[in-house]
Amino acid sequence: MATLTHVLFVSLLLLQALHFSSSQSFIGVNYGQVADNLPPPASTANLLKSTSIQKVRLYGADPAIIRALANTGIGIVIGAGSGDIPALAADPNAAAQWVNSYVLPFYPASKIILITVGNEVMISNDQNLISQLLPAMQNLQKALNSASLGGKIKVSTVHAMSVLAQSAPPSSGLFIPGLQDTMRGLLQFLKDTGSPFAINPYPFFAYLSDSRPETLAFCLFQTNSGRVDSGTGIKYMNMFDAQVDAVHSALNAMGFKDIEIVVAETGWPYRGDPNEVGTSVENAKAYNGNLINHLRSLVGTPLMPGKSVDTYLFALYDENQKPGPASERAFGLFKTDLSTTYDVGLLESSQTPSNPITPVTPSPKPTATSWCVPKVGVSDAQLQASLDYACSHGIDCSSIQPGGACFEPNNVVSHAAFAMNLYYQNSQKNPWNCDFSQTATLTSQNPSYNGCVYPGRST
Repeated sequence: MATLTHVLFVSLLLLQALHFSSSQSFIGVNYGQVADNLPPPASTANLLKSTSIQKVRLYGADPAIIRALANTGIGIVIGAGSGDIPALAADPNAAAQWVNSYVLPFYPASKIILITVGNEVMISNDQNLISQLLPAMQNLQKALNSASLGGKIKVSTVHAMSVLAQSAPPSSGLFIPGLQDTMRGLLQFLKDTGSPFAINPYPFFAYLSDSRPETLAFCLFQTNSGRVDSGTGIKYMNMFDAQVDAVHSALNAMGFKDIEIVVAETGWPYRGDPNEVGTSVENAKAYNGNLINHLRSLVGTPLMPGKSVDTYLFALYDENQKPGPASERAFGLFKTDLSTTYDVGLLESSQTPSNPITPVTPSPKPTATSWCVPKVGVSDAQLQASLDYACSHGIDCSSIQPGGACFEPNNVVSHAAFAMNLYYQNSQKNPWNCDFSQTATLTSQNPSYNGCVYPGRST
């Protein structure tokens, strides 16, 4: 009987893992190539297949990489460079030739989902290039339509956060006034074609300009007192949500609030020059790992709740030939020998829930109503890990988000207690479903309070 129980439990974990990985279409990665030591495209394709990464963004349209990703099911974003914009804008035939060269030979075996035209063009100060951006996008769209791929492959461009004249508080988000006329045309194109608005938010750069300890915790999704938006009264608990909602507010101010937002780049360097505060493996792991857990929770942002924006982490590998400060060459999640730089839970082998731990000898299930709560004396760091784990495994953690019935008291112990119990109540309710690496225990005392109800039932 013990062997059968163990087999059933392992089968359940495998089913959970399959569901878990299949629901992560919002996790992508940037695959830059400014390096002379990158592994072959085929090796990279195999690496990606061993992860929960579902999308890859290329800055160009390297046929070898596009071909290597064929039949993997991985969505591919390809890019037309800023240098291609004048020709694409001036000549529809040039756009047709671009599609003939970089799309038609590979699609649909290679799952191309988006073409980005240029990168951060709107802040380039090149007025000719800025004025040519929309015509280039329109000509590429027409070429796709002619190839019967309109609607199947979208066309967009990628923006820096600095296209916003203001972003704090998030409700005041507004595009630079001098760009608004050009931006309005771009946004109308995106709306008409159902294409996303792509943005590059980097809490790391926000921290560089405000290196207070509380800012670091706010940027890393760690325990902090939060920041209240004076316009809405919403308390933001992390910089990522604040930046994305600022973009949403800017779109709303222009009358385009329904355009989908895609995070084309975000990340944190694990090494930097002496004057680059916050660059460390510990901080990079915290940012990327906590961001991934936040996305997996499907909580969303305060202004866009209940869904996760497609987010492309920067970056797959270090790019050893990039110019600039040391941090520019230290964003890689993986080393070029295909090992992890640090583990943020992207490998499929780490997707199978490792918490709670199955005991060697199954214990009898409790028969009375029980709740799962944190053990006394467990550190906030351990509880935060358990909280993130629980919320990333298919439970609804909206009650402990700002405005939720269980948000107050706003501390890790209270939030972890709610999430652990909800995970336990939604599981098979074996004792090991309330283990969380020995940070939790079962109790017969109902922990509900005021309007915060902790589910509980007899087993």
